[in-house]
Amino acid sequence: MNTKYWVAFSSIEQLDSVFIQRLYNYFGDIERAFNVSERELEQIEGLSIKKAEEFLRLRDKVNPDKVFEEVERRGINVITFDDSRYPYMLSQIYNPPMVLYYKGDIFECNLERAVAFVGSRRASTNGKDSVRGIISDLKNTDICIVSGLAEGIDAVSHRSAIENNLKTIGVIASGFDFSYPASNKDLYEKLEHGAGAVVTEYYPTFEPIKFRFPQRNRIVTGLSYGTVVGEAAIKSGALISANLTLEQGRELMCIPGAINNKNTEGIYKLLKNGATMVTSGEDILNTLGWEVKLHPSPLTPLPQGARGTNAPPLEYSSLLDLISIEPRGFDEIQTITGMETEELLTTLTIMEVEGLIEHTEGDRYKKA
Repeated sequence: MNTKYWVAFSSIEQLDSVFIQRLYNYFGDIERAFNVSERELEQIEGLSIKKAEEFLRLRDKVNPDKVFEEVERRGINVITFDDSRYPYMLSQIYNPPMVLYYKGDIFECNLERAVAFVGSRRASTNGKDSVRGIISDLKNTDICIVSGLAEGIDAVSHRSAIENNLKTIGVIASGFDFSYPASNKDLYEKLEHGAGAVVTEYYPTFEPIKFRFPQRNRIVTGLSYGTVVGEAAIKSGALISANLTLEQGRELMCIPGAINNKNTEGIYKLLKNGATMVTSGEDILNTLGWEVKLHPSPLTPLPQGARGTNAPPLEYSSLLDLISIEPRGFDEIQTITGMETEELLTTLTIMEVEGLIEHTEGDRYKKA
């Protein structure tokens, strides 16, 4: 089984994907590449002697069977670079990760309709609302939202995808022994249990140290056909992602914001340099040339007897999707749904009793 040798390579922190790919391309077999001799390494033109010696020293400390068993013990799935299932778009970037570790089901996500959302960790309310609105335009489609599971725009993008029945992939900058930031632990769990997948190139024990976050960004953009930048200061990780998007030959899109917001200075710089401005989900579809495929929401029927036998069938999720975007008043909900007053009031009451929604001041309802 070759997978254990890919994992063995990736368990050596001092190695990067470029080095591993170079050895794999030269020998054409990952097991042979891992078990290479010093003399064979000397035959590779341009390979640093120091780098070769360091690899051999570190390689001799690794037991491929043991490191692979550690991955399996943690319930982590593995995709390797030579796997036919390896994401095509990611395979086309300059330095694709040689191993992808994941939890959840990445293959339930439509990788042919993947778009990245990136932006400031300290995003403004307006920036977050803009991202929510644009993603809600894509509701119930087969589009997959990719982001970095950080605070701010990343977290809003993942949560909005889940609320709008979209699959979402979170790419993290550490191994699975860590959940960073801790405030997004619930997101990790949702992505791992039905909402999409959490993905990383790092062996489980690798910590989320600073330099790994920019490296993570190339996977976020590399998985995607285009990147939407929510908010970005002049010097920010989001601008790194924007530059990676252009280097990878993908579409770069930006959401405009208030001109007096420091986090939009990078946005307007990108727009002036030719990025596409997006203010709706339709703008993304037009930019990427996508015709989306609608699929039904996962619906939960009301309990039998909760309404009259002659009443039309209702689903919680339709109302929940409507309310979850922002608090809405009774009259507004009724106007949108066209439901009779008694019928709507009964449904909302049942949903409130079951803890799905909350009744707030001003006769408004919000998601619990």
